[in-house]
Amino acid sequence: MTYCVGIKLEAGLVFLSDSRTNAGIDQISTFRKMMIYEVPGERFMVLLSAGNLSISQSVREILQVEKVDRGPHEEPLTIWNAPSMFDATRVLGSAIRRVYEQDGPSLKAAGVDFNMSAIFGGQVKGEAMRLFQVYSAGNFIEATQETCYFQVGESKYGKPVLDRMITPKSRLNTAAKCALVSMDSTLKSNLSVGLPLDLLVYREGSFASQEHVCIDEHNPYYQMIHSTWGQRLREVFLSIDDPLGDTEPTHPLLVDSERYAPLRKITNASEKVV
Repeated sequence: MTYCVGIKLEAGLVFLSDSRTNAGIDQISTFRKMMIYEVPGERFMVLLSAGNLSISQSVREILQVEKVDRGPHEEPLTIWNAPSMFDATRVLGSAIRRVYEQDGPSLKAAGVDFNMSAIFGGQVKGEAMRLFQVYSAGNFIEATQETCYFQVGESKYGKPVLDRMITPKSRLNTAAKCALVSMDSTLKSNLSVGLPLDLLVYREGSFASQEHVCIDEHNPYYQMIHSTWGQRLREVFLSIDDPLGDTEPTHPLLVDSERYAPLRKITNASEKVV
């Protein structure tokens, strides 16, 4: 399994991915899940992938040379000449379908699902930044003001902090910190996600990024996040009133509901449940 998150803000984009791949408890490996496609000054794109490793690697390889026909009088569409991120994502979808055509029947015969999902985002000169989530059928959806981040892989543990903290107007530093907290929460609860991590921050209109780093267990900022987040969660938890106790609580728990009757107790065999 894996965990990847991409965040689209007014100020830029944030991408974070882990690197653990496992096929059983004794088949743990490290494979990077992030790919950067960059033509300085013209286009900048990032791909995060999750799912079956062999499928993901094939898609990444084909994506670099994949061509989508645009008609008899136009040059085929590639990620290198796509006039928009939407068109570049169409090329990614085509690459996924090509791998399915090549390997799908054999995988099915072997009892293996065609399982691959991706986050693909960036900026092409002449248009605003865009962020997409791409599915194993090659179809995709785009991030909006209301939903400005995507997750693929083991997403449930890291989602609450993103939902509470991230808005399109968030600062890039805030989003990067939030993404790392989200990842640390996932690492804490799921062994199928693991270090090292790849973090990339893209600033709107730059068409390049120098702010990317591979984070291992010795990284001082990650060590601080790991220890501080757990400690502060415990402090906040302990500061909340206990629901039951000998003293009268400030916020009582055992109060009657205005709408619902108390739960019935069955005291003998002849009573009806309903």
